[in-house]
Amino acid sequence: MANLTWTTEFLLLEFSDTRELQILHFIVFLAVYLTAVTGNLLIIIAVTLDHCLHTPMYFFLMNLALLDLGLVSVTLPKAMANSLLNSRSISYPACVAQVFFFVFLEGSDFAILTVMAHDRYVAICSPLHYETIMHRGACIQMAASAWIAGILYGALNSGGTFAITFCSNMIDQFFCDIPQILKLSCSDIYLVEVGIIVFDIFLTLGCFVFITVSYIHIFAAVLRIPSVQGQKKALSTCLPHLTVVSFLVFSSIFSYVRPQNQTSSDQNVLSAIIYAVLPPLLNPFIYSMRNKEIKAALLKISDLWHISKIITNKAISHKWH
Repeated sequence: MANLTWTTEFLLLEFSDTRELQILHFIVFLAVYLTAVTGNLLIIIAVTLDHCLHTPMYFFLMNLALLDLGLVSVTLPKAMANSLLNSRSISYPACVAQVFFFVFLEGSDFAILTVMAHDRYVAICSPLHYETIMHRGACIQMAASAWIAGILYGALNSGGTFAITFCSNMIDQFFCDIPQILKLSCSDIYLVEVGIIVFDIFLTLGCFVFITVSYIHIFAAVLRIPSVQGQKKALSTCLPHLTVVSFLVFSSIFSYVRPQNQTSSDQNVLSAIIYAVLPPLLNPFIYSMRNKEIKAALLKISDLWHISKIITNKAISHKWH
């Protein structure tokens, strides 16, 4: 096979060679993308504008929404453009950038969820010391550490992935996904692959253990609350976070802990949608569905929007008269 180390582009998976189906894929991805962007933007706007939401929990939630907004923007726009333009190509630098930003945002996402578990642990297990421990400076440092860890995670993964020699440029996925890129290697990538896997497992397992231990302490503290209503109130602040973490962990397990060489293209696409598209799409709904504070903030924003629209229309009408 030819050595394609210096290839200038990769060819992504084509969903269909029928023009009508390509347009359909574009419309479906566009609807998913706009829904995910709208949901995450609403959370960012609500937390930014409503002073009642200027607390550590919602500060970290805003960071999570920013990361999810970036995560869904890394993969879907290029897939939509290729479907619309009847193309499969992605340049080599664009593929490297896509891998880096996807891994960086995904790693930061999990790191922020780990920080959010710590926030809930302090709020429930040490409520009297909450403001002292989770002060503004500490929250900013924890959020910055999560983003920096994600950048290092992305740099190491993308650097290790593109250090190999390629014998093909046809990626069996709708975006540049590391497991599918590693399949293109014609060199001995055992050490590189093992190194990436060990590093990923070490980082992910560390975060998962921290979250698990935090929730063991949280549940123990909740059981010591005398009133049932108090227990429900404490758990209600943890339920969305626990749901998001569980979904992220199980989707990652479904996608990565399986034999990559024995799966079809359709299975690869399905698994990629589960771990790359669904979390950024569903997270805003999970956090806002039963959250009265976010619902109230969104209603305030909606009311302000309607009021400003009425004032603007009256001003325009007055000007013309």
